[in-house]
Amino acid sequence: MPKVAVYNVSGEQVSEIELNENVFGVEVNRHVLYEVVKNQLANKRQGTQSAKTRAEVRGGGRKPWRQKGTGRARHGSIRSPLWVGGGTIFAPKPRDYSYTLPKKVRRLAMKSALSSKVNSNELIVLDELSLQLPKTKEMLNILKNLKVDKKALIVTGDKNDAVIKSARNIPGVDTTSVNTLNVYDILKYDKFIITKDAVQKVEEVYA
Repeated sequence: MPKVAVYNVSGEQVSEIELNENVFGVEVNRHVLYEVVKNQLANKRQGTQSAKTRAEVRGGGRKPWRQKGTGRARHGSIRSPLWVGGGTIFAPKPRDYSYTLPKKVRRLAMKSALSSKVNSNELIVLDELSLQLPKTKEMLNILKNLKVDKKALIVTGDKNDAVIKSARNIPGVDTTSVNTLNVYDILKYDKFIITKDAVQKVEEVYA
């Protein structure tokens, strides 16, 4: 079982924690990670893009000139895609880009993402993270104590408004709770900061 240090908000190591090997110690499957990230980004797409085909664009009701005898190329409509102001060939239309992946694939991707953070020493476990009032300065001090100078994702066991409000104005820092944790966010941020109680909840769900 992988062992990692547990820190307090002052950046001091207070203990160690044994992580569940079935969640934080699996072999990283890069292809599954790619498929799940692609799925998440596709599901986020609005799919509202639209352009007009030659049938929908205005004008072009009559033939611009006769078929023969002018010396010019033959044309049937000034709204042909060949003309300026004409319709678009195979114009994009509003559509739904979302699709689903098997549950086993999604679970494996989550385990692979978590394990990749352990393998690259980018996982930081906090004994607790409780702020009485939302204060950005206090959150900056915590990150400084933990020597976090890159993009970071802070994961708490439950939704914590004080933590969310304290971190939301810090560039490159985001917060989430266990029930909204996803593969894309784990891989997007360099440092993965998670509280001890959140680790237990993750293990309960994915072990």
